[in-house]
Amino acid sequence: MYASLRLISPRESMGFTDFPFVPSSGGGRDPRRFPGHREVFLYLKDFCNAFGLMDAVRLNTRVLRVAVAPRRQGPAGGEPKWVVRSVRVGERDDTDVQEEVFDAVVVATGHYSQPSLPTIKGMEVWRRRQLHSHSYRLPEPFRGEVVVMVGCGDSGKDIALELIGVAREVHLTAKSTEEATTPAMSKLLAKYANLHLHPRIEHLREDGTVVFVDGSRVVADTVMYCTGYVYSFPFLETDGEVTVRDNRVGPLFEHVFPPALAPSLSFVGVPRKVPAPWFFEAQGKWVAQVLSGKRSLPPEEEMTRSVEEHHRAREAAGVPVKYTHELGSIEPLKYIEFGEKYCDFPRYEDWRSEIIVSTMRNRDQDLETFRDQALEAGGDPSPLHATAMAMASSRALN
Repeated sequence: MYASLRLISPRESMGFTDFPFVPSSGGGRDPRRFPGHREVFLYLKDFCNAFGLMDAVRLNTRVLRVAVAPRRQGPAGGEPKWVVRSVRVGERDDTDVQEEVFDAVVVATGHYSQPSLPTIKGMEVWRRRQLHSHSYRLPEPFRGEVVVMVGCGDSGKDIALELIGVAREVHLTAKSTEEATTPAMSKLLAKYANLHLHPRIEHLREDGTVVFVDGSRVVADTVMYCTGYVYSFPFLETDGEVTVRDNRVGPLFEHVFPPALAPSLSFVGVPRKVPAPWFFEAQGKWVAQVLSGKRSLPPEEEMTRSVEEHHRAREAAGVPVKYTHELGSIEPLKYIEFGEKYCDFPRYEDWRSEIIVSTMRNRDQDLETFRDQALEAGGDPSPLHATAMAMASSRALN
């Protein structure tokens, strides 16, 4: 992740329910409402230390393979066990491989590690620098360059704001320039003469020319792909029971349990555009309750039918397969009600929703200053920070 990366949601919406993400006055801490990534790391470290979780964590370990263990002789049936093969990272070689057998595996590897690269005519012959935003760290290496950025999402705009201070020109591209031209984008384009917005790239030429679909072109030094990520589980072997096709992981009942392998295999953290970590905390609680026997899952056939109905409903609504796991922008009530429905997890509070909506409203108006603006609740401007944090702390204590 890049050095200057900061949250785009306020910290009071980013904490666990029993451990509010309150500002810390300790040395080297970042007390801002939208802190940098190091502060998020320190918060997670504090959380682990507070609950003694590090005793159950094995760091610097790479999982090589997760597969169903061969069934032993005896009565058929019962839940499958899992063989997990791992190796310590940093060892001189890979000879120190461990194989262990577990009753259950929870895949919680996130979805921001495997870059998604588009297919653009001429990519293979374009001899200048190409990289994914996943590899971006600092703006200085791009000083004096002409940079074309493919994608106009959060990371694309965030990095563009850094680059306009050092690059000769920054050219953002978007699938729809009309949709991308928000009031905030219009302000940036008017303020910075070296920032430009284009439609999609039509093709790249070997001499460094980037040609856009409207016929305009620019000679660039770098093309940076701010095109998101894809789901990838290269270590997981399920004999085809769980697949990733067109960025759909499945079949997954409620985006968590593969019907044929539940409950011994589950996934936490697959959905996108949901309030994290709240939603993933609810998923984790559900998995824990099922594995401990406190709750049961529907029969396999019923879970499979539910997944198929969900896919058909998405298709009927015109939602592309690649957006199967996007909930917030398509099915907001689904994530709001999820915890209540499956594990008695408290509903996502209105005040949290209000400050997120207010943040999005501010961001649509000014990308440079939205993190420093007051947030609104119920349409009335008010600095909610202290009130929201007090509510979060009170909830954790009760």
